[in-house]
Amino acid sequence: MSSENNAWRIIHVPARPPFPPDQQLTVNMVAAQIEQPKLTNTIIRRLSQIAPLEDLHHVKRVKKKCLEGGKIQLSVILCLVPENGDFDGIPCDMKDVINSYQLSPFVAKVCKYAASSTEEWVEQCKLWPTSYHPPTYNISGITGFSEEDSQSVVSFMKYALELAKSHGNVVVNAAAIVDPLSNQVIGRACDEVCYWHTPETEVAAECSSSTKSPADMTGSIKHDLCLQRCSSGGPEQVETFVSCLHPRWCVDERTHRSSSFWHPLRHAAIVAIESSAVRDRRLFHDVRYEDEVTQEECNLSPAKSQAKRQKNDVAEVDNDDKHDDAHGKGDLSSRPYLCTGNDIYLVWEPCIMCAMALLHQRIKRVFYAFPNSNAGALGSVHRLQGEKSLNHHYAVFRVVVPDDLLDKAKTLISGS
Repeated sequence: MSSENNAWRIIHVPARPPFPPDQQLTVNMVAAQIEQPKLTNTIIRRLSQIAPLEDLHHVKRVKKKCLEGGKIQLSVILCLVPENGDFDGIPCDMKDVINSYQLSPFVAKVCKYAASSTEEWVEQCKLWPTSYHPPTYNISGITGFSEEDSQSVVSFMKYALELAKSHGNVVVNAAAIVDPLSNQVIGRACDEVCYWHTPETEVAAECSSSTKSPADMTGSIKHDLCLQRCSSGGPEQVETFVSCLHPRWCVDERTHRSSSFWHPLRHAAIVAIESSAVRDRRLFHDVRYEDEVTQEECNLSPAKSQAKRQKNDVAEVDNDDKHDDAHGKGDLSSRPYLCTGNDIYLVWEPCIMCAMALLHQRIKRVFYAFPNSNAGALGSVHRLQGEKSLNHHYAVFRVVVPDDLLDKAKTLISGS
């Protein structure tokens, strides 16, 4: 990176907490030497049926050791050591294997987790052989950023920081969703979780100017007032805060502030997702559901639908050139699917709710500047990016900002 950005660093946040290569977590296993090597395949097939290593797929079942004189010694993993540590607690099926092949069990240590680096793998194999599979997903930045990419990341993080400062001295989170192909911001937002005392006379005045009843309007008016005051930072606002740092705060406060407005879901990441969705609907307003609507009309009134389709066909011919120039073919394939392949830049590490929302949106990379020791979902408290049961995974990076920005953030938080 250039001298201007020497104080900035981009750190990959792995799916599990890093351990020193020589201090990895281990588990105790029951192992045994195989006295007759020709029986190895038969023993392994039997063990795979009665005691598969479901949570230890990275551990190789057989260990091969070369002795003096060129003799080969084979050892095999049988099963987990019983909780009481006594071999008498070994399952009956495993005892049958031990007796059938005259095995002499002993305790062996194996590493609990698969290696995430070559250094870890080398240390693991000193205990028991394991498999090492480097990351196969093609996400730029996992193995380092180029000079150009680093400058781009720093630039967008600065953008997010400036967005958070738009509220003056009020501490909020900010999010910017970026399309890395075009290097354009397609969605941005700040926290809209805030509260203040709203006089009932103000609500009544708003209701009187509407055709809706006061009971129907109260909630929506307060919501509109919240958005206006959050964006303007007016004097009527009492307090706002970093939503992801205290995701349950407003729920607790509501019981003490009955006349206050609160909205626990308007976190910066959630609102930024909403912003990008609004953009997509505006750019592709005539694409979605077109086929479904046409089919529904055919079922209700074939004659009417045919006439309307002919009319639409004429209109489409007139608009084809404009539509093709602006959005390609104008079909469903030209419309982006959620936020697939996009990046998001957050000032503060997101909470579990925001991290799951980003997962459902198919975000590709998440960048954040400040860790969230209270409720962070991507490194500080939890590591959602490493949850294997989820159907999508994104890469997470922390962008370490210069010390002066970090000190200022700490000062704001301590005073909020």
